[in-house]
Amino acid sequence: MSVTLVGGMDRLRASYLAAAMRLGHNLKVLSKNEANFMDKAGTPDLYIVFTNKISHEARRKAKKLASAKNIPIKFVHSCGVSTLEECLSALNS
Repeated sequence: MSVTLVGGMDRLRASYLAAAMRLGHNLKVLSKNEANFMDKAGTPDLYIVFTNKISHEARRKAKKLASAKNIPIKFVHSCGVSTLEECLSALNS
């Protein structure tokens, strides 16, 4: 399953990717609002937004993309690796 993570901490990027790979998911991490955010986000099977480490503008863009392309979106306040693992594990069951 393809997942795009919006938010999180830059220093945990490698850990996020490793956790997703271990659980059998392809993960793309967008840790900040970038100029071409809409293009980089792509069309995954799911968006996960870590709301405590992302700007309101990036959150709004992710929500707009998800609704326009009919892609599920999950908002989570925490931004730890274990939180990402819980979200991805729920997809497996």
